[in-house]
Amino acid sequence: MIDLAETHILGARTHQKVVRVDAADSRDWLQGAPVCPALGQHRIAHLGVCEARAPYCIVRMKQSGTYFMACLEGEGKILVDGRWQACKAGMACLLPPHTLNAFHCVAGKSWHFVWVRYQSVPEKRPIARAGSPVMARFQGDALRSAMIGLHSEAGGEALPASIHHWVELIQSYVLRFAQPWQMDSRLSGLWEAVAAALDRPWSLDILAQSAHMSGEHLRRLCIEQLGRSPMRQVTYLRMRQAAEWLATTDDKIESIANAAGYKNPFVFSTTFKKWIGWRPSEHRARGAGRLRAPQA
Repeated sequence: MIDLAETHILGARTHQKVVRVDAADSRDWLQGAPVCPALGQHRIAHLGVCEARAPYCIVRMKQSGTYFMACLEGEGKILVDGRWQACKAGMACLLPPHTLNAFHCVAGKSWHFVWVRYQSVPEKRPIARAGSPVMARFQGDALRSAMIGLHSEAGGEALPASIHHWVELIQSYVLRFAQPWQMDSRLSGLWEAVAAALDRPWSLDILAQSAHMSGEHLRRLCIEQLGRSPMRQVTYLRMRQAAEWLATTDDKIESIANAAGYKNPFVFSTTFKKWIGWRPSEHRARGAGRLRAPQA
């Protein structure tokens, strides 16, 4: 078990290179990191390259911005869809804002990864969209090289032209994962439609009809491109939006449940706890107290 409380444990055997958008954040682990104001063009708060070993563990109870991570070598565990899942070399994850972020090293194994943490800007659309994968294949070596280049430049001569090119490269690699051009247009259109009408009684048959394909073909595409079944994707979109509504509005929980497609508040609360980590009322209270994660 890992306690779901705000946690930031690096450990003596963890090493990382970090670049931040400004020096305003006073947290210890960011001190000394090069400052790169150009990251603000893409609303990036900080990014970095990490070589981690146990007891490395990070828990953010209410991450306000989108978080991207790509594993280069080794293996770690990430809490996704209410389950601890292995993140191995050649995989990446994209976690939406206003949700729990939790990940840790596996005992006896190293974990080499890169990350990009985005700022939350209410009037702007987050990088994680309805059709974005949460965990899928991704080769991050080029992204790592761009981050190392930016870290070196930002901590050295800081030439504006060079920094601009490194930042644009990094953003383009993240977008390659978040908004994959190779995704079937019927699939991306489908999830945008679902996100716009979460209260509709979606079923596999209705989803397949809306995407103009068979249910089995839709299932295969979803597993391949999103890493989950069509109905799990519907639940994910509902929980993601509900988490945002709970964090940013004063609407009653029952009203949020209805808007997210749940006529029964108890079913909504149970599903929300399974996927997000605690009940809606606890989420709204910004995770006060100590809660416990599922078995790793």
